Amino acid sequence: MSRHLSNAAYGVFDYAAHPVAMLLVAPTLLHHLGVPQYGVWVVATAAVTTGSIIASGFGDANIQYVAGVRTRNDAAALLRAVRSMVGINLVLGAAFALISWALCPLAAQHLAVSDMSLRTACLWSLRIASLLVLVRAIESVCISTQRAFERYGAAVRISIAARLLTLVAAVVLTHFGLGVVSVMVATAVLLVLGTMAQLGRLQQLLGSRSLLPAFDREATSALFGFGAFSWLQAVSGVIFSQADRLILGVSLGASAVAAYALCVQMAQPIYGIAASGLHFLFPYLSGRRMTAPLATLKKPILKAFAVNLLLVFVGTAVALLFGKPLLNAWIGAEVARSAAMVLAPIVWSFALLGLNVTAYYALLALGHVRTVTLLNLVGGTVMLLAMIWLLPRFGVHGVATARLAYGSIALLMYYPLARLFYGTSLGSSPSAGIYPVCEDA
Repeated sequence: MSRHLSNAAYGVFDYAAHPVAMLLVAPTLLHHLGVPQYGVWVVATAAVTTGSIIASGFGDANIQYVAGVRTRNDAAALLRAVRSMVGINLVLGAAFALISWALCPLAAQHLAVSDMSLRTACLWSLRIASLLVLVRAIESVCISTQRAFERYGAAVRISIAARLLTLVAAVVLTHFGLGVVSVMVATAVLLVLGTMAQLGRLQQLLGSRSLLPAFDREATSALFGFGAFSWLQAVSGVIFSQADRLILGVSLGASAVAAYALCVQMAQPIYGIAASGLHFLFPYLSGRRMTAPLATLKKPILKAFAVNLLLVFVGTAVALLFGKPLLNAWIGAEVARSAAMVLAPIVWSFALLGLNVTAYYALLALGHVRTVTLLNLVGGTVMLLAMIWLLPRFGVHGVATARLAYGSIALLMYYPLARLFYGTSLGSSPSAGIYPVCEDA
């Protein structure tokens, strides 16, 4: 139990530490860099985050497969699996880094239309961000593998230390008059050092001197069987999480997006804390399913759902009760009035999505990644169609209300999960041994 609590705490810390630190340093960086260069830094940081999410979309496959393989106590098979994952992420990371690099001049041209010096700074900042996509892709292998071992602490400490140091470096460099390119260079150096530390930690864990990429046939096939769907979820997640703001911006302008985005930022922790705090359930169930009858997993899943329900209830209550006063204190009365109109449906949309966390991790751990992917794609598609239909009729409130569709459809994941434990056709206890990575029919 203490290990689960520790993993949960590290999961929440990993989720919250860097965004909170970015908010704290924002006024200082804005003052020293100025609005244009600060905007370039924000865009470059977002490019690293978005690119690394897409390039690391096989991370869940690595957790699920490695957690299962390690129950066999086969060190050689475990090392082959990790080296195969390094190979996959190296290819994905390099591909997306090259694509991003090629698009940098076009992006810089649109971000800095008339200021040539700012365009140059933007170009090199984005190019550095492109290279960091590859670095983050390699780092994700280390983090996901350690999570598969149900050891969150070391990976999170190294990752957060590297990211917080990048912010400290940014504050120091800008204080002495250096610009955004210098900040991105320092960021690259620190993240590379952090990744090297992660690789060293992973070598110790696996007892191997070499983590050179390889493509073992069995491991690669299993990782692709699961990872193709988890990667599709990662890509669709990036699209669905940003599409609402794009739709609003094109239709109603920047002011409408600002108020809406602030509400999303305030409500997002309802889902984020539940997802990060309960992430340990995924590797735990992935490993136990190999050696224990399915029926024995019902109890920990029910306990996780109880905690899931409590976290979402508390987060929702806080957001609904204190959201408007916090918005008023945070952004001023005028913008807060606009934001308050859409706060409630946005809060409830994240509450519905947060309630889905237990079923999401349980189904992934039990190999039903196709079901999870299908419901996520259907939910996101219905949400976008509802936004397009409701926007002309109800404006921003219609877009906020459409978000409820995503969470509502995602809750349907509890139906196949219930069938696994209570249905006659799927409820039989599996025997011990290695099961297929993808069990969906």
